Amino acid sequence: MPSRAYALALLLTATAGAASAHHSLAGYNQGQQKPLEGAVREFSFTQPHPYIILEVGGGSPTWRLEMDNLSELRDVGLTRDSIKPGDKVLVAGNPMRDGRTAMYLRRLDRPSDGLHYEQPGMSPIVSFRKP
Repeated sequence: MPSRAYALALLLTATAGAASAHHSLAGYNQGQQKPLEGAVREFSFTQPHPYIILEVGGGSPTWRLEMDNLSELRDVGLTRDSIKPGDKVLVAGNPMRDGRTAMYLRRLDRPSDGLHYEQPGMSPIVSFRKP
């Protein structure tokens, strides 16, 4: 039977990797910002990170836009109804390093009502600008 110290070390090693991988943005190219324009196909307001599926048109593939964690988005006033399918948006974010059509969302503007979402650092900001 393993000692308590051995069991604790094993547990910490197993969970540290998962926690690090979950919170890492290493898969995204932090040195590049890619702008896109399109229509929201889906807004998934779920744990751990809400995301948007964006149709960019012109035969281009859809993009998956990962956002900050759910609790921080709620703290700045976003809800599952804040972004709807069909919304026309302008976005920019850090694309995946491996070339997949996915990015970590840094900015979203919805011209129809002036919604502005920004992730400049560790916490998101939501405001409304005059359309």
